[in-house]
Amino acid sequence: MPQPQKPTQSLTSPSDADWAEAVRREAVIRPLFETSHLKSHRVAEASRQLGLSTRRIYGLLSAFRQNPVTTSLLSRKPGPQKGVRQLDAEVDAQIETAIENVYLKREKPTLKKLLRDVSQNCRARGLPSPSMKAIRARISARSLRERIKARHGAEAAGDKFRLVQIGLLTERPLHVVQIDHTKVDIMLVDDVTRACIGRPWLTLVLDVHTRMVLGLYLSLDAPSATSVALAVSQAVLPKADWLADRGIELSWIAHGLPEVIHVDNGREFHSRAFERGCQQYGIRIAYRPPATPRFGGHIERLMGTLMGRVHAFPGSTSSNVVARGNYDSEATAILSFREFERILAFEVLGPYHNEIHSGLGRTPATAWTDGVSNMNLRAPSDAAALLLDFLPFEERIIRRDGVRMFGIVYQDGALAHLVDHGPGKLRVKYDPRDLSAVFVELPTGGHVRVPYADLGRQPITLWEHREAIRRLRAEGRRGVDEHAIFAAVAEQRRVLLEAKSRSKAARRALARLGSAECAAMQARPNGERLGGDLHDDDAKVPMPAEGEASGVEFW
Repeated sequence: MPQPQKPTQSLTSPSDADWAEAVRREAVIRPLFETSHLKSHRVAEASRQLGLSTRRIYGLLSAFRQNPVTTSLLSRKPGPQKGVRQLDAEVDAQIETAIENVYLKREKPTLKKLLRDVSQNCRARGLPSPSMKAIRARISARSLRERIKARHGAEAAGDKFRLVQIGLLTERPLHVVQIDHTKVDIMLVDDVTRACIGRPWLTLVLDVHTRMVLGLYLSLDAPSATSVALAVSQAVLPKADWLADRGIELSWIAHGLPEVIHVDNGREFHSRAFERGCQQYGIRIAYRPPATPRFGGHIERLMGTLMGRVHAFPGSTSSNVVARGNYDSEATAILSFREFERILAFEVLGPYHNEIHSGLGRTPATAWTDGVSNMNLRAPSDAAALLLDFLPFEERIIRRDGVRMFGIVYQDGALAHLVDHGPGKLRVKYDPRDLSAVFVELPTGGHVRVPYADLGRQPITLWEHREAIRRLRAEGRRGVDEHAIFAAVAEQRRVLLEAKSRSKAARRALARLGSAECAAMQARPNGERLGGDLHDDDAKVPMPAEGEASGVEFW
């Protein structure tokens, strides 16, 4: 005869009626439990009060002594307890083995398949076949997490059983801002030839408390420390000049240094430049846990909203191949880089900032205005130095012939006193969009702009420089001097111009170069040094392009 197995503990909560009865019993049984000498007349009285036999009273008292809690006094239904297994132990073993080897697999076999396999195995051993009910009962006894993990994968199990996080709790504007990137779902064209140059990258800065967009930066280059620096700079500073340069007459009032910047674990957010820039302005960096995009939900939803609107523009690539169908994105593209940047700004400053946000119950613009009405926004003491504080840097010794970076010599008379005092290695900042000058961070604070030693050389980008080095190495050149670098860059530009009509990659490279040259022209020095005291009238610095503490709770 099969031996009944010990029932597994039920996870089902007792009904209200059963619990009320257990509470009534506890009021009678506990005094019996606490008495030192149990008298028969007290047992009889308890029997009368509860309407149970004296034998049942002794049974309840025994259970209560083992575990003196009200749950011990819950009524137990007659018959086999839930979870008791009454099948033959060998049949039970066949079911468990089949569940492990057949059912709990990523191929997700059906219950009928499992029943067939178990029945075949049982018949082969002269055992009775179990019913579908028995099969279902044993599967249900397994942990649901275990079943989902085995049949659907660990990620699916984590999504279902992971504790839900409420998200970022903020108390005021600029308490927490998020930064993220996306490759925009649209093909752009060259300004002159109107031929396709590909998809741009977008970097956004979002204030979590008000959902206001603080900054946006569009680029043909993949995300980097420089794109983060430019986006942060735009987010922190007033934007009147940026808007005027693009002929946009809408208002963009959001600006100021944030308390916390919340980002993912991208390499650009772990760069020395980004970390040091945040430290400079007392901004705390909060990194999302790895592989948890849900922690960036606010800015992810904004990205999705903007991409949904982009899909209505000519040249859209849609969100995936299925959605795009046979639509030819390259053939229908008509927007240039500059035109798309302007349209994107209109989308943000117009509809997005001024439509009711479901999570706020009001518009982001109103939330910002109300939020900052009684607070003082933090601003950098030297707005012109902000971008430089976030730019990438290398450490170099200042020598008599100047500073050597990227195989290029930079020189300026303002460096003379640094050579005399020998302060050791200093941080030398650079803007990858324009290598015609670097910026030496002074020991006393501030920066000095140091141009090419040979002022006759043309500005080049870091991208061009790397391509030139790669080309020279491919030609077998071991030593690469400054003259060879600039000669290779000049040849690259000539080849790109010739290939422009034929190659999208060449058009994209020239468009990248054009935007870099435009940025370099905007960054030409109009004044002298940038921050700090430098007693040399020859020290000149650029005016950078426009564009961060209390803690933040994570729940």
